[in-house]
Amino acid sequence: MLAWTAEIDISNPQLSASEDGYVLSADFKFELNPRLEEAVTKGVVLYFVADFELSKARWYWLDEKLVSRSQTYRLSYHALTRQYRLTTGGLHQSFQTLSDAMLVLSRLRSWTVIDKNDKAVRPGEPYDASLRMRLDVTQLPRPFQISALGNKDWSLSSDWKIWPANVLPAALPAEAK
Repeated sequence: MLAWTAEIDISNPQLSASEDGYVLSADFKFELNPRLEEAVTKGVVLYFVADFELSKARWYWLDEKLVSRSQTYRLSYHALTRQYRLTTGGLHQSFQTLSDAMLVLSRLRSWTVIDKNDKAVRPGEPYDASLRMRLDVTQLPRPFQISALGNKDWSLSSDWKIWPANVLPAALPAEAK
């Protein structure tokens, strides 16, 4: 019998300056086990949540959490069109195969996590950035929530990936002469 490990690996997390503030990009490596694949193919919507935190170390107390953001991805299958759909906020994409949808889900790109007007974050200071991805079983239909409790087949998450983030100032436009 093949044992499935319900794990999500995070690689290449990068926080970089943009016009709107600071954006996050990262790659997630994971596969749905047969139970989750069957569930989504039979019409159960799976919700994945990416959580981001930015904190500053303090010698006298617990680290100060400056930024906390979450983004939810909704993975569903529409039997009528025979397509998988991945939805984030108001945006959605359709895919012919589950593997195509999973490929897009595994690539987080240009997610604005720190607004340019956020005064709590000062460029040049050292911070710790944290990221995780998880299957949110609390958003499943009630009968599935009950069967998911304590069931390893429905447990899919990463550990917090923590890395030092040096928030650099955004490039300033050249001054007009």
